[in-house]
Formats: sequence, structure tokens, C-alpha cells
Amino acid sequence: MDNASKKILIVEDDQFLRDFYQELLTAEGYQIDTAPDGEIALEKLSKGGWDLVLLDIMLPKKDGLQILQDVKDKPPACAVGPIVVLTNLGHDTVINKAFLLGAGGYLIKSALNPDEVLKEVKSFLSKS
Repeated sequence: MDNASKKILIVEDDQFLRDFYQELLTAEGYQIDTAPDGEIALEKLSKGGWDLVLLDIMLPKKDGLQILQDVKDKPPACAVGPIVVLTNLGHDTVINKAFLLGAGGYLIKSALNPDEVLKEVKSFLSKS
């Protein structure tokens, strides 16, 4: 399946990072949508239809763990591929909680260069 048919939702409150991920993934041909806070993210997520969701943990209005909990409690209308947690928190407790709530993986933002982000995204999409 080609990249153009893959829909990715980027949930990130940091404007610079959100633009960075969006430009990086759009250049690879993916269909990208973004959400700057937890409430908008949940609204977009609840409709479903995403092949991959990149979800920041630290968000205004509703954090990533709460979003995972909400999605678990009330699954989206259409299927959603893996929800991958984006974090700079290397805290095992947070990451473990994210997995318990259904996260498909996690990426430590500060540890990844653009090529690694693309490699991880392709890897998660190939599993879905």
C-alpha cells in the first residue's frame, strides 16, 4: 500500500515539533492531520479512520494518558491503527501506563532524528 493512502494524526502541542512532523511526513506522501491539544485530538480520534496516531503525553486540556483512557472506554467509530506515544519522559511508569491503556509503542522525541522518525513511522504502519 502506498503512503498516500495512509492517514496519520499528529497530536503535539509544541508548534515547532507539530510543523516538523507534519512537513516530514507530508514529504513522504502521507495524509497528515494535526491536533494542538487533547480536546481537539479526542474529537478527531473518536471519528477513527487513522492508520497511525502520534500522541504526545504532555498536552493542554487533556493529556495523552487521559486520551488513551477515553479511547479505551469509548472506541472510535472507525478502526484506528496503532497509537504511538511521543514523549520526552523516559519514565517507565508513564510508558507502562500508556501500554496498559492500549498504546502500540512509544518514541522518545529528543532521541530521534528525522530519518529515525520516518523509520519508526514506517515500522508501525507495516504492523497495522
